[in-house]
Amino acid sequence: MRIGIGYDIHRLVKGRKLVLGGVQIPHKKGLLGHSDADVLLHAVCDALLGAAGLPDIGKYFPNTDKRFKNISSLKLLDKTLAIIKQKKYSIQNIDTMILAQAPKISPYRNKMILNIAKTLKIKPDKINIKATTEEGTRKTEAIAAYAVALLK
Repeated sequence: MRIGIGYDIHRLVKGRKLVLGGVQIPHKKGLLGHSDADVLLHAVCDALLGAAGLPDIGKYFPNTDKRFKNISSLKLLDKTLAIIKQKKYSIQNIDTMILAQAPKISPYRNKMILNIAKTLKIKPDKINIKATTEEGTRKTEAIAAYAVALLK
């Protein structure tokens, strides 16, 4: 068994769509980034890569590569799955935490889980998504996510 951790954070800006877990969420701001800036999926990719003993997401999908400009992070997750499959690992479970003052995550949680499960070709019960605010200790300028993955 191997464990990996992932973390990502992106600033919220006007004029961008907010995408988390492959779900477009209505919000006045979106996440700034080279791809769709889906912090949840980026954290999951890093957790999977880390558990496999591989470099981080930036090594495989650099923000200097035009092929990844505005790409759906579900595609990056699919490519990450191919990378860890080459090393003959199977996903046992993924646990995540989204840190966001707004919007509420709970209405979109199940769809996020289904998107991740479908992309990784695993059962939805192997994925957990939790969310919390930072109790007003930070401004609402960014959204962050943590992920832990267990591989066998």
